[in-house]
Amino acid sequence: MSTQGPAVWITGASSGIGAALARAYARRGSRLVLSGRNEAALAEVAAQCGVEHLILPFDTADFAAAQVAADKAWEWSGGIDVLVNNAGISQRSLAIDTDFSVYQKMIDIDLLGPICLTQALVRRMANRKTGQIIMISSLAGKIGSPLRSAYCAAKHGLIGYADSIRLELSAHNVSVIGVTPGSIRTDVSRNAITADGGRRGVSDEAIDTGIDPDDFAERMLAEIDAGKREVAIAEHGMEKMIAEVRRTPEELIDQMIAMFNKGYAKQMGVTEQ
Repeated sequence: MSTQGPAVWITGASSGIGAALARAYARRGSRLVLSGRNEAALAEVAAQCGVEHLILPFDTADFAAAQVAADKAWEWSGGIDVLVNNAGISQRSLAIDTDFSVYQKMIDIDLLGPICLTQALVRRMANRKTGQIIMISSLAGKIGSPLRSAYCAAKHGLIGYADSIRLELSAHNVSVIGVTPGSIRTDVSRNAITADGGRRGVSDEAIDTGIDPDDFAERMLAEIDAGKREVAIAEHGMEKMIAEVRRTPEELIDQMIAMFNKGYAKQMGVTEQ
């Protein structure tokens, strides 16, 4: 960690959960790399934080731009200590009506975008033997939800990727945390895409009465501080049930890590290059 405070890179930092996390990390004295598509909004968030920062705008589905951004962020900070993959969009449409292009867009933004950015940093973190990767998924990444078939597919994939690299990176002292929020009071529903890929433009009651994003951010960081590798935060009745029922026991994660670190890759004929 830098003596100036850890370097935290947050995508989707211009509003909602991302902006709240930026403020929460700033209160802890972190240096921030703030990314998103809206440079002016990122500047507003940076002004709220009042810490050393780099505004690094790019579209998460532009994979070439993500690679360039990774180099810039790493050089600026002397190494990224925490990567928070938060950028994403949601969906509200019946699968039977949804154009295939919506699935392609959702997978690019909500799954391949975070994977691309993580892969751009993961070897560098492993070589430094330190780092933390946080994947902001959703309870919809743990159980299928109606009107969100594309979103669920992407968010389930993100959790699967996080679970897998957690095992592989454990020997390098790089931690991976999967976060599955319930309803948080943001514009996620207004910005959701519909069957033809257009913007929905209206919110949901569950979102409007959801957890305040700043409250969520503090609770999320407290759970991570407590050593949780899977963080599920929800308050609505059904959402709370999903959070509990679909939570992976910490003991099982420990067993999987132990299995891998006993030489599983070598047994399978795979060695690190």
